[in-house]
Amino acid sequence: MRPRASLGSRLAALALAGAAAVVFARGAAAGTTGKIAGRVVDSKGQPLIGASVAVPAIRSGAATDAEGRYTIVNVPAGTYDVRINMIGYAPTTTTGVVVSADHTARLDVTLSESAVQLTEVVVKSTRPVVDVSKTTSIANVTAAEIAKLPVQELQDVVNLQAGVVDGHFRGGRIGEVQYQVDGVSVNNAYDNKNSLRLDRSLLEEVQVISGTFDAEYGQAQSGVVNAVLKRGTDHFTWNAETFFGGYVYPGHEEARALPAFDLRPTGIQNYQASISGPTPFENTTYLANIRHGSSDNFVYGTRLFGLTGPSLGLVGSSPVRLGDGATVPLGTSSEWSGVAKLSTRALANTEFSYQAIVNVIDAQATKWAYRFIPDAATKQHTYSIVHGLDINHTLDKNSFFTFAVRQNYFDYSDKALDSFYDPLYDSAGSPAGDPNFENGAFVGGIDLTRFTQNTNTLLFKGSYLNQASTVSQLKAGGELQLPRVSFGTNGYLTFRQVGNEYVLLRTVTDPPERPGETLYFPLIASTFAQDQIEHDDMTIRAGLRFDLFDARSSVPSDLANPANDITGAPASHAEPTTAKIALSPRLGVSWPTGPKAAAHFAYGHFAQFPSIGDIFSNANYDVLKGLQADPEAEAAIGVLGNPDIKPERTIQYEAGYKQAVTPDLGIDLTVFYKDIRDLLGVEFIEMYNGAQYARFTNIDFGGVLGFTLAFDLRSAGPFALTLDYTWQTARGNSSDPKETATRAAAGEDARPRQIPFNWDQRNTVNLTASVSKPLNYTVAAIVRAGSGQPYTPSLTGGFGSGLEANSGRKPPYINVDLRAEKSLPLGGMPINLFARVFNLFDARYANGSVFATTGSPYYSRFPEADAAQLEDPTRYYAPRRIELGINLAAKGESR
Repeated sequence: MRPRASLGSRLAALALAGAAAVVFARGAAAGTTGKIAGRVVDSKGQPLIGASVAVPAIRSGAATDAEGRYTIVNVPAGTYDVRINMIGYAPTTTTGVVVSADHTARLDVTLSESAVQLTEVVVKSTRPVVDVSKTTSIANVTAAEIAKLPVQELQDVVNLQAGVVDGHFRGGRIGEVQYQVDGVSVNNAYDNKNSLRLDRSLLEEVQVISGTFDAEYGQAQSGVVNAVLKRGTDHFTWNAETFFGGYVYPGHEEARALPAFDLRPTGIQNYQASISGPTPFENTTYLANIRHGSSDNFVYGTRLFGLTGPSLGLVGSSPVRLGDGATVPLGTSSEWSGVAKLSTRALANTEFSYQAIVNVIDAQATKWAYRFIPDAATKQHTYSIVHGLDINHTLDKNSFFTFAVRQNYFDYSDKALDSFYDPLYDSAGSPAGDPNFENGAFVGGIDLTRFTQNTNTLLFKGSYLNQASTVSQLKAGGELQLPRVSFGTNGYLTFRQVGNEYVLLRTVTDPPERPGETLYFPLIASTFAQDQIEHDDMTIRAGLRFDLFDARSSVPSDLANPANDITGAPASHAEPTTAKIALSPRLGVSWPTGPKAAAHFAYGHFAQFPSIGDIFSNANYDVLKGLQADPEAEAAIGVLGNPDIKPERTIQYEAGYKQAVTPDLGIDLTVFYKDIRDLLGVEFIEMYNGAQYARFTNIDFGGVLGFTLAFDLRSAGPFALTLDYTWQTARGNSSDPKETATRAAAGEDARPRQIPFNWDQRNTVNLTASVSKPLNYTVAAIVRAGSGQPYTPSLTGGFGSGLEANSGRKPPYINVDLRAEKSLPLGGMPINLFARVFNLFDARYANGSVFATTGSPYYSRFPEADAAQLEDPTRYYAPRRIELGINLAAKGESR
């Protein structure tokens, strides 16, 4: 049953929804279009008035003003030809003009005088090695650049960017990044993480903002990722790709636990095909893509024991069912995904677009303890779909609005058997091992976990853009999210001893200790306004964002008597949560310091409401009934949720300098600092009877200081190279919201402290290098290196022997991935053969686990006590993986 929100909360929500509705009446989503702007002059540098500047591919254009300036807004992200015409001058076409979403592509053109009509002048455009107009750290990776690299999906591209370490943006926690597709959020409100996996074949452009970001973006503290998908084309095109591969590793002496080399060339398979083109209807195009992929992990097990079967053997003195002895992968994944997109410009000045993105993933996580009974581990099933309608309407040559409505649906389950009442649960029993057999590996039973999570969000987003003048661009918009979130245990399975035997008891729900699946209906809304001023190469972006979150739930009115069961204490009742708001100003400035150099400064406040899964988990305070001052009983309760939480806040500063050293080489230096406050953490509440309990609140904090240095060498002949180095220190009270409670339960000092976060990787290097000849060959490599992340050293193997938390450093690592492609034109149809090698040098370590007594992943001071961990190969980095494939495409199509 959904709790009722307070009157104040409902009025605030209605007020914001009303404000958003005003915006929606004139606009909606952004994140897919940019603009082209510049100046047209004659050979003497004098402005040309009334020159026609056109982008034929989108049937849009503009005329130059008295200063020769022009602006073309609402240009979809992509690569275009721009044509400039004026009577008395030779017509000029500039090809290869790259437009990025929400940014300006500068194109200044000089026309040559001509008394008679001359042949059209064609000029090839190249993106500047540094964009002096950018006011923050943003990487724009195009489809052509993605096609060269040994990457497969969106997250692979994201992890290559400066300041990003394993999904952490500039030292922030996981879940602090806003993921968008075509400018609309695809984050799951349950955990604030991306709900989709996107194949590289779908990506037109990937924008990764790792620094401060505009007021348009919210519900994020550390960064924004916007994936702009490809669009339907005006002519029929297609491409198809398939590859096969497997792990190839001869083995390392120090990695004793890895299985013997056994090449399985089809352990990894991938098939994808895309088509796009016009429909029979006027100005209407489509895009369709389908992909199927499967992969087996490099860790294999042997089915020595089974879940059913008449044959019995003995392990120790216990009878077990025998398996068929087959060798099977412990971890598997099988995925189907697809995209359908239909766009029409049948109505003048208006584009309607419907798109649907679907992921279906069946997987089994690698669990080493189940290596002799692999069928007993749980299987994970994920179904997600994001679909909806976009409207883009041009009001005049200087203004347009867009509107988007989406359904973001995500369904996940983790269980061994589909049916709660499957009799196999009864006959198999709970997982059990024999300490005298293979270090306690499971020899019988089945995993009793039954977790489910479902999010169904209806999302509305809108924006209105007006190019008020060649100098000022105004933008305003809003967003409303109505998530329906459920999560919990889908039936409890417990074995109890009755007489001389164990009997399985089934409980669907028994609150408060066993709440089952719980359902919540929070409300998230926002509005924003911002202005972008561009004058004489100086750019100013200023904005203000307003966010609202209403949990629409309740909490106890007296936290010292939360279950209202303490005799003589003041009575407690359920009190509605209040709507929480946040105002976030943003400012970015970029100014030229020379002909090809610029400096920038950016500052902003960023607010994010914690994930639904955290604030509502274990949020029924009736679980505290009868609790007395007993440390073991208090610890058994766990950390209670808190729906009345405030937003987490971060203040970010960054300053940078960028310069084009040569036409092909640019450098960019950026210094940044983050002040992180009101992070989700744990507080301890003392009750009237002396007992205490832990619950979530805004108490954790942190700070990040660092800099990035990037070099970009554009194609100098066949060669191209990018290199970035990040130095940062990320410290705070705790790396995980529950860390304080864990320390208290272990008898450690739970007071606030400043230590390195678990992901504090002090030095990070990313290098991409390629050598290529168009329509012939390409060889590209990615090199990633990093210093060791923190761990807590231990002198002995016993309890409480650890030294200062996170005072040790793991070993550094380096990893190389490679991609080589050869084009073989056949009858006008390019055939591209390619090979990819991941972990080229078969490295075994990349910031995984280490033994606390040695700081090494390979050996322990107490090998007998750590025998099970020493034997576990899942603690190693995945070994060398080789894939061979073929890509077929329509002539001239980029992949």
